[in-house]
Amino acid sequence: MSGNRRKAFLVSAALVSGALLMTACQDTDTTADTGAAQGSSSATPAGNAATPSGSSTAGSGQGADKGSDATGKGTEDGAGSGADTGNGEREPVGQSCGANDISWSTRSETQAGGYILIIAKAKSGITCELPAALPTVAFGSDGTQAGPAEQAVGKQITLSGSTTAYAGVNPKSTGGNGGKELDSIIVGVGDDDPNPVSLPVGTITVEDPIVTNWHTDPTDAVPFS
Repeated sequence: MSGNRRKAFLVSAALVSGALLMTACQDTDTTADTGAAQGSSSATPAGNAATPSGSSTAGSGQGADKGSDATGKGTEDGAGSGADTGNGEREPVGQSCGANDISWSTRSETQAGGYILIIAKAKSGITCELPAALPTVAFGSDGTQAGPAEQAVGKQITLSGSTTAYAGVNPKSTGGNGGKELDSIIVGVGDDDPNPVSLPVGTITVEDPIVTNWHTDPTDAVPFS
């Protein structure tokens, strides 16, 4: 092979090899680009699918929490009102008696030098509490009030049905001829009773009056000086 022909063959072979190399590189780049695009395309839906699923789970959790809170509040509100008996139950608290809740009467007694027995019953259909305190008993236009005949405060009494409470009033706890003549007394349940009642008692002499606590037995309501 002559020198010129050998040179021409080498040049031709070099050109063909270069063309093949370029073709191979292009194929590799195309394949790589296609693979990357496919990877990117498949990754995006997977990420989007995960996000809604996560949101749904969070939403479900919030719904359960709110439901639990509502139930708790309902249980607390349903506990009801009244006095706690200590065993998980509650009992209604009775109302305090006012003078207008009571049927009143009086009776003159001779024991202990003479006194007035005040008799109190709840009116029909009423249940109320007489407080563990002195009845308020006043006399005359100047409102002279009876002091305590007992040193200790009595017990609270529930008035209902036939239950009766008694208090004894000594209108004159002093000796001598002093005092003022009156024929009625004013009785209330405590100093703040808005509806005290006037009870007839006949003619009495009033001076330093005293009154007992409420009792359920009339023999305990004797106002000894």
